[in-house]
Amino acid sequence: MKKTYGIVAAFDTTPDFYHACEQVRDAGFSQWDAITSFPIHGLDAAMGVRRSNVPRFSLAGGITGFCTGMSLIWWTGASEYPLIVGGKPYFSPMFAFPISYELTILFTAFATIIGMFILNKLPMHYHPVMKAPQFVRASDDRFYIVIEANDPKFNPVQTRALLQQIGGKDIAELEE
Repeated sequence: MKKTYGIVAAFDTTPDFYHACEQVRDAGFSQWDAITSFPIHGLDAAMGVRRSNVPRFSLAGGITGFCTGMSLIWWTGASEYPLIVGGKPYFSPMFAFPISYELTILFTAFATIIGMFILNKLPMHYHPVMKAPQFVRASDDRFYIVIEANDPKFNPVQTRALLQQIGGKDIAELEE
């Protein structure tokens, strides 16, 4: 017996889809997604999606890069190979800044990409939504709401009724 992944419903127009997302959010669902072929301004708020955590990964990468640059210059100039050149000190943040700046940018970029991959659960080579027969139109002219079966409020009959009530079409149950 195959396990149910969730229920998918299609919407034809952007306003219908936007308001349907608001109604699904207001119904209390937390494990669901909206699939569109283009960005819709304000859809995050309509879905109740909170701000991304990717900037935290970026900040951590930037701080790590800056500290790595300063530590590297201190370690080489003041600890491992102390050499006084032209009366300059063993270590000065002013001289270490260019390296630290570049490492800040490099580590921030890597941390941002890695954080995005982790939070988006990438790479994901397969998703059950791709098996929906009508899903090929998601990249063209239709919008979809997928409510997952692992949502605490999920009940197949009530969820299907909600999607019909808010104007969903071609409602289908997805299998994993």
